[in-house]
Amino acid sequence: MANLFLKFRIIFAYRSFVWDNAAQNKAHVHCVIVSFTLLTSDFRPVIYDENGDRHLAKHINGYLIDYPDFYIKSRKRKPPLGLPEMHKGSQPTDGGGLTLKSKEAEDLLGKYPQLKPCIKLYIGSNELIKGKKRYCLWLKGVSPAIYRKLPEIKDRLNIVIDKRKKSPTDSVRLEDVKTPYIFTQIRQPDTDYIAVPEVSSEGREYIPIAILSKDIIASNKLYLIPSTEKWLFSVLSSSTHMAWMRVVAGRMKSDYSYSPAVYTNFPWMDFTTEQKEKLSETAQAILDARQLYLDSSLADLYDPEAMPVELRKAHNANDKVVLKAYGLKSSLSEREIVEQLFEIYESRNKKTE
Repeated sequence: MANLFLKFRIIFAYRSFVWDNAAQNKAHVHCVIVSFTLLTSDFRPVIYDENGDRHLAKHINGYLIDYPDFYIKSRKRKPPLGLPEMHKGSQPTDGGGLTLKSKEAEDLLGKYPQLKPCIKLYIGSNELIKGKKRYCLWLKGVSPAIYRKLPEIKDRLNIVIDKRKKSPTDSVRLEDVKTPYIFTQIRQPDTDYIAVPEVSSEGREYIPIAILSKDIIASNKLYLIPSTEKWLFSVLSSSTHMAWMRVVAGRMKSDYSYSPAVYTNFPWMDFTTEQKEKLSETAQAILDARQLYLDSSLADLYDPEAMPVELRKAHNANDKVVLKAYGLKSSLSEREIVEQLFEIYESRNKKTE
């Protein structure tokens, strides 16, 4: 059967689309149609994109693009060129004991002003994109004298203990239960960082990526890179990276589900100092355009039908600079950009094998 499987080839692929039916309470079903054959013929494989465009291909691979068969490496692989690693934010495993709504944080601070250094903004994908406020008790390195005798804090720590006692994970149930005042997984960097939401709507042209202060605690629903290099932000926010992401990332329904494998396996270039300076300029222009609309969330700013003209112009300029750095023409379609990126990726991997 293994040898038989190796002879299969894809001759038809309709990439991800939403299937609707006439039922009143219809489910949103996301489909991919793929046709296989064992026959050999001169028939040209056909790819239909999400918008229904038809493309005659030489070969359809597992990513449903016109390129030979290959797969990107494990997410555990380290980034190339000495780039900082991407990892998830911190995980509380707390039953809600360490996390606070805005009103809860306000009430605690009103009663116990000494807790101000212990209550920090706590941001996941939802908060980052929609601009919502959530807080957490961040007691790492805090003297117990500040909080130990406060009844509200004691109640919250008991909630954490109860939650962890019931955990199916041995380390949480046996060890982390002894330290209910800190998160079970602490990955907060000591520097400001680039934050990438784990899940983002497919309706956006760009994943809303941000640079956050080290004092904002990233939840396990954010991926973070401990760096504030603007050129790195530029590439991550570009249409080139988005094209790669749309092919290799996972999906939550039809929404994009980012992972370190997308970042690590992206074919990063060894940019010159001049290129990095130019990339940093266009990245700063994106950040400056956002600052013009401080009352808007990233969800507002990256709504394709409401994206401010200044922000769109900044992204367009950034896209052109990134494409030029990769030696790609601005006239290329997204499919053609991905095919070129796959070529770069594959040639790099052959050299390191």
